Amino acid sequence: MTLDAETAPPAVSAIFEQRTAPLLALADQARDLAAAAHAVAARFRSGGKLIVFGNGGASTDAQHIAVEFVHPVIVGKRALPAVSLTSDIATVTGIAERHGLAEVFAHQLNLLADPGDIALGISPDGDCANVLRGLIHARGHGLLTLALLGGDGGAVAARGAAEHVLLARSSDPRVIKEVHVTAYHILWELVHLFLEHPGALNPGRVTR
Repeated sequence: MTLDAETAPPAVSAIFEQRTAPLLALADQARDLAAAAHAVAARFRSGGKLIVFGNGGASTDAQHIAVEFVHPVIVGKRALPAVSLTSDIATVTGIAERHGLAEVFAHQLNLLADPGDIALGISPDGDCANVLRGLIHARGHGLLTLALLGGDGGAVAARGAAEHVLLARSSDPRVIKEVHVTAYHILWELVHLFLEHPGALNPGRVTR
């Protein structure tokens, strides 16, 4: 059976429609995404590494991002240093037991991060306490900070915890995750694009 706009049940159309506005909203953030990628590429060129973190489903996104930089799926792309703070369950649970769940990322950043590094926090509602604490710690110690958030950005956006904020404008966690996956794949691609073109990272270069 073939479904088209006239024969599809309304519920089917609604499933697709609820993804349209958030993806268009991401497209509206193209300049912000390009600026974030430009800043990330500059840190990589200067010897920095990417440190990624998030809770629950976002923890697997953190691992996904890290492995794509370290082991690019596209042959010939440059491997770049990246690590996920969610990959070592012994470390995460040990810190949580002694210092509390809110400190699991800030504590690791305090030990593992250098001022020239990049911190990327992922929070579907922007209100994850440990992502907020991690970003605040990172920004206070000179790291470049990025946040992938959902909804209105929650506490992370309200408190200015990250220099670069990208929003999935939806209240549906499934849609938020889908938009985040698209956003970080574009981020990955743009970072490589900037690194591959001489002069693209010169100071004052305007991203479009």
